[in-house]
Amino acid sequence: MKIELRTVGAFQENCYLVIDPATRRCVIVDPGAEPEQLIAMVRASGATLDAIWLTHAHIDHIGAIAHVKSTWDVPIFLHPEDRPLYDRGAMQAAVYGLPFEQPPAPERDLAEGDRLTVGSVTFDVIHVPGHAPGHVAFVGDGQMLGGDLLFAGSIGRTDLPLSDPDRMVESLERIATLPDETIVHPGHGPATTIGRERATNPFFTGHARVVRR
Repeated sequence: MKIELRTVGAFQENCYLVIDPATRRCVIVDPGAEPEQLIAMVRASGATLDAIWLTHAHIDHIGAIAHVKSTWDVPIFLHPEDRPLYDRGAMQAAVYGLPFEQPPAPERDLAEGDRLTVGSVTFDVIHVPGHAPGHVAFVGDGQMLGGDLLFAGSIGRTDLPLSDPDRMVESLERIATLPDETIVHPGHGPATTIGRERATNPFFTGHARVVRR
């Protein structure tokens, strides 16, 4: 499996293209902004786009969906608990003064225990709420596409509307059980591993606590 990264938009969000070289199929994860750049990434890969997967529906992760969807009519996958955030995307973007085209409704609901495929590669869907109520992570082939759950040295915010600090703690405890060598591809910042974060991240070592509103 090959994972390509583009960091886009005012919030410097990481969008990923997951490619199965054996079948030349791919999915795009969290297309957040700068759609022309993301469309060019897909085209340059030479792979066929099968779907848009969303870890969650904050505006910095969904801002390029409309353009990607108009270029390739592929299904949008989202956990239903994040529909309130998704449906208010344009409203939230206006608060920040950001250009934003409201994306069409998702066609596929994600749920805990789902298994998704990219060509011959399989990913498990893990529901990891806290940063957002419908936040999920995609785990497969020794990789985790984790959105804003876990960063190198930090975690996602829990002081936002619909965030839940207690659920975040539970989600972090859950992903801490993944193998140490699991590579974490976060929604912002550099890649890391579960083992590195469990050993050094202050939210795992006890030197920091999840923010409660």
